[in-house]
Amino acid sequence: MMNILTVALKEFFGMFIDDGALALAALLLTAIVGVLVKFAHVDALLVAALLLLGCLLILAESLTRAARRRFQRK
Repeated sequence: MMNILTVALKEFFGMFIDDGALALAALLLTAIVGVLVKFAHVDALLVAALLLLGCLLILAESLTRAARRRFQRK
């Protein structure tokens, strides 16, 4: 019975979050940028640039990881 629940939960979350590491990194980046804005009073343009570059780096790392997995299977 637990196995069925585990599979069902994984499938449910898989509908919304396919790559857990990507989602976690995006949440972490958002939290860091939020802390910078709230407590360090960093300039808005700098924060926007950091957010953009961070997202691009996260996406590039996720793409590299997915490509590596795909080529290792063949």
